[in-house]
Formats: sequence, structure tokens, C-alpha cells
Amino acid sequence: MKAKKRYLFLLSAGACLVLLFYFGGGVPLPKARRGGGRERGGREGKREGHQPWPHFSDPLQGFVPSWDHTDTEEYNLHVSPRQKRDVTAGVFRGRGCRMDTCFDSSLCRKHGLRVYVYPLVKGEKISESYQNILSTIEGSRFYTSDPAQACLFVLSLDTLDRDQLSPQYVHNLKAKVTSLPLWNDGRNHLIFNLYSGTWPDYTEDLGFDIGQAMLAKASLSADNFRPRFDVSIPLFSKDHPRAGGERGALRYNTVPPYRKYMLVFKGKRYLTGIGSDTRNALYHVHNAEDVVLLTTCKHGKDWQRHKDARCDRDNAEYDK
Repeated sequence: MKAKKRYLFLLSAGACLVLLFYFGGGVPLPKARRGGGRERGGREGKREGHQPWPHFSDPLQGFVPSWDHTDTEEYNLHVSPRQKRDVTAGVFRGRGCRMDTCFDSSLCRKHGLRVYVYPLVKGEKISESYQNILSTIEGSRFYTSDPAQACLFVLSLDTLDRDQLSPQYVHNLKAKVTSLPLWNDGRNHLIFNLYSGTWPDYTEDLGFDIGQAMLAKASLSADNFRPRFDVSIPLFSKDHPRAGGERGALRYNTVPPYRKYMLVFKGKRYLTGIGSDTRNALYHVHNAEDVVLLTTCKHGKDWQRHKDARCDRDNAEYDK
């Protein structure tokens, strides 16, 4: 009886193996042919009314490029909508740029450092702050009106304020920039920016891909700052005068220079959100003598709800 059971078990196992190899494509068995002949038209082995079994060993995954994972279930589950847009738009495509990889220094060898400013486009709005930047460049000894002699290019399109709620926000900037004949993926271009995103959710997405362009930006995060390529600039007010006040006390050959103040800052203190930790720590440096750092908590409609123990004192010093 035991020998009979063992025989039936081996027979069943063998039949299962044959079925698996046949349907799984492991060992192709001879196909039946009608009339012992071969069908024409490359349809050998197909019989009328017969639906062939799928070939499960086909490498279907091979038809999907290894870099295209945006439609997989795991990708859609763990990646935020904003990250998907960044992947699609290539916002950070030039994150690895350095002077030796994304800047053509050969343009500077013949004529030196010459800066070309794109001509103003009729009908395009431009802020007074950005107009001051362009006017300063055009009035310098580095300016050239000939793009063939230029080593550096600066847009006339206003990129300072990329807050979509701002009246100075320039729409359709992506299409306008990429259509410039000298853009060349931003190579040898310098982009100025002060504000990006909307409070309190500030972002560093300017609404267009800067490509290989250098970025002169205020409040640039350490994660996106490209060393020896990007430029960190101070955040100044939109109504900051282009020039004015008394002549500075700095003179040549005076080290340290004759001055009353070494460091001065006056601005709003963010109680919550990005940048709040930095602004809230300024009081440690403030000494009210040669280092004067004044901040006010009066920022946003609900600032009183987030006020801390120093707000009243800081607001009083700020308003003096």
C-alpha cells in the first residue's frame, strides 16, 4: 500500500512539472500542425478558434526605461505632488553646477568680464528695485551692449519677486525665458531673486527652470546653494533707496575702518515658519552699541497669537 501511494505521489508530481514547463515556457513542446504542413504568413502554430496562452516569462519590465518610475504604485504612494512636479519640470536639474561645468569661461578670455543686459520688452512690468539693479550694471565699466562681447548675461525680465500673490509677480516667465535666443539653458546667465513662494510656505521654486544659470538670491537654503557658483545676497526692502544719506565714514588704508556701527539690521521677526529660528536668534548678537539688530513681531494678521515673551520689548525698540 505504501509503495502504491509513493507511486501515485511521484506520478502527480511529474504531471505538475510537465504542466508548469508547458504553460510557463520553460521547455517548448512541439506544436501541432494542421495537415502536417506549415501555415503561411508567419502564423505557424496558431489554430483557428484557439487562444494561445500568455508567455509569462516575457520581460515586460524591460520595455519600461529604468529612469521612468513616475507611474509605479510605490512612487505615487511615497512622493508628494510637489516632488512629482519637480521631477517633471527639472527644477533642480542644475543642482550639480559649478564654474568648471556650467560656465563657459572662454567667453571671458577675449574681452574680459563684460556683462550684457537684455533690452527691455515693451509692455513688460518691472519693479523699481530690479530697474535699479539693471541701471547700476549698465552704468558700470563692465557693461556691454554687444552680446557677442559678453561674458555674463542678465535678464531684463523681473525675477526679484516670485510670490504669486504679489502685484509685481511676472506671469508666464517660463515660456518667456526659454524663448530667448541667447538663453542656452541658462549658461553664463545670472538670475536675481529676493522673494519666492508665499508666506508662510516659502519655497525656492522660481516658477521656471534656471538650468545652468547662476542664482543671486536672498535667504537661499544650504541644501540648494551651489558653492562657488551661486551668490547669497541680503534681503532688502522694495522701497529701499538706490542711493542717499550721508557719505560713509569708510576711508582707504584704515584697518579697522572708522565707523560707529559694525553691523545693523532692522526687519520683521518671523514667529513661525521658515526663517523663524534665524530671526529669533538675532537678539543674542544685539548689543545696542556697534551691533544693532532690531526685529518686530508685527508680521502677519495673527502675530499676537504666536507672540513670545520678548515681543513687547522687541517691538518697543524697533519703533524707537
